[in-house]
Amino acid sequence: MRTTRHRVFGFLSTTVTAVLLLVLVPTAPAAAAVPPAIPTKATAQSQLNGLAVRSEGASSGYDRSLFPHWVTISGTCNAREYVLRRDGSNVRTDDQCRATSGSWYSEFDGISTNDPSTFDIDHLVPLAEAWRSGADKWSTTKRRDFANDVDSPVLWAVTASSNRVKGDKDPAEWMPPRTAIHCAYAKAWINVKYRYSLAVNSSEKSALQSTLNNRC
Repeated sequence: MRTTRHRVFGFLSTTVTAVLLLVLVPTAPAAAAVPPAIPTKATAQSQLNGLAVRSEGASSGYDRSLFPHWVTISGTCNAREYVLRRDGSNVRTDDQCRATSGSWYSEFDGISTNDPSTFDIDHLVPLAEAWRSGADKWSTTKRRDFANDVDSPVLWAVTASSNRVKGDKDPAEWMPPRTAIHCAYAKAWINVKYRYSLAVNSSEKSALQSTLNNRC
């Protein structure tokens, strides 16, 4: 009888411990998901070598509305909703393509969330930076295509706080606090500038080259 009682209590103790561990141990962060088409280091180096180097133009005339963004990409999904679904884990959406559940991981600062409203969709090369680098000469159609490009590393799902701190700074002025993403960040930045024939200034190019040399 004592043996049976001991076994029962032992089983209950083990079960309670397992349940407590499930409750108390933090869940793993959402799986990291970087945007598509980030090039290899060798390709990024070749693309960096091919970029025009010149001083940035003026910000005069710039306005975000000149880059129509969050247009419909597929079905009922606009570009923001598309990226949240593309780069999240176990994302479920309603009939308007709005995320109703899932998890997201911000590559910039290593923060995970289950609340997509706390995340921004960052234009890796900020719209104002693109304007100063040559987009002021583009047609509205090209600016719209740039602002909603979901097939290249243009758009990143990241915490709103990191996006605000970044602002319109280039890599000579700001890099993500999470150093593990620096290589991919630099390669993606180079690729976006190369794809859209945008210029870099000398300090920007030096920062990108240094990142390729030391982080990749």
